[in-house]
Amino acid sequence: MAFVECNNRVICYRDSGESALPVLLFAHPLGMSQDVWCDVIRALHGRYRCISWDLPGHGASAPVNAPISARDLADDARALLAGLEIEQCHFVGTSIGGVIGQGLLREAPELIQGVVLTNTGAVIGSPDAWQERAARVRREGLGQLAGELSQRWFDAAYKRSSPAGATGWAHQLARTDDESYARLSELLAATDFRGQLGAVDVHVQLVAGAGDPATPVATLQALADEMPDARLDTLADVAHVPSVEAPGVFAERLPRWLDPETRGRRAPCTYDEGLDTRKSVLGAEHVERASKSATTLDAPFQELITRFAWGELWSNPDLSRSQRSLITVAVLAALGRDGELVLHLKTAKRIGVTEPELRQALMHVAIYAGVPAANHAFKLAREQGWGDAL
Repeated sequence: MAFVECNNRVICYRDSGESALPVLLFAHPLGMSQDVWCDVIRALHGRYRCISWDLPGHGASAPVNAPISARDLADDARALLAGLEIEQCHFVGTSIGGVIGQGLLREAPELIQGVVLTNTGAVIGSPDAWQERAARVRREGLGQLAGELSQRWFDAAYKRSSPAGATGWAHQLARTDDESYARLSELLAATDFRGQLGAVDVHVQLVAGAGDPATPVATLQALADEMPDARLDTLADVAHVPSVEAPGVFAERLPRWLDPETRGRRAPCTYDEGLDTRKSVLGAEHVERASKSATTLDAPFQELITRFAWGELWSNPDLSRSQRSLITVAVLAALGRDGELVLHLKTAKRIGVTEPELRQALMHVAIYAGVPAANHAFKLAREQGWGDAL
């Protein structure tokens, strides 16, 4: 984990660090922590650069003891992105995390490429209920209330299949800072985005849990009605925290929620789409050098590989970029194409391929294409900085 300061508060965050990949920023529900995203982020390895953070007084982030607004939480997200020098991202938020997403759509839409908001609403619950919640937390403490409050998070199916998980998240809630929780409850009492999201012009996917008592399907449908072209999906056997209750389903559907075109047959890629992917994987400087060195002889060839290799192939979401990188390295090693192999060994590091993954790819080369080919590839990999001295 790492830390950044915003509004005189220290925020704890995690960054998968895959700088060549599209960015996903994750915001968690009230009373939980960024750990709700761990299983989803693990499943998305190689497809996205995943960043998550803890809300004030949650996880390892500093507490708050003054009034705080949805705009303040959106500013936390903006400060985190600025600190990481990220200009745009996709945003994924659950419950109060979805409120942060709505705040970003209103306050900083230029940062957002698309959003997935789950188990949230333009209004969540009633102001009186949240004020009473804040008062009870201050009076009784989360240590006493955690068992009661956490019961609403999970569907009966999750409680049966993972009783230890339900208990563990109750313990997490009990460790949350009481005053921070109370302040965020008061934030929810005061937050109402109705009538403020009609100008949203980015893709919005909403996700409801069929068994969610806190933000039922009707609440998500009401939010969908606030925004043009927002879509709503409902998950069965899920209550309030789909990333915990059904992380596999959530991770499998997330790319399609972010890019609706992947629901059906993809349209042919344009040259510009292929160029964007090529720059993202190989680095803008390398691609610009290749473009500048093109002549009348090979310019059509450069366009061909940009459109088809980088557009149709590398831009297809059926395989992650790290998977495609490993396949490419193995094929080039087997064929002895040293120039391209060196380039893709460098690329593998850029897009998050790990040393064990590369090692296994080259071990496959040894078995299926011959030991000399693999031995030579290992030598080239060491020359590109792979591996540490024993």
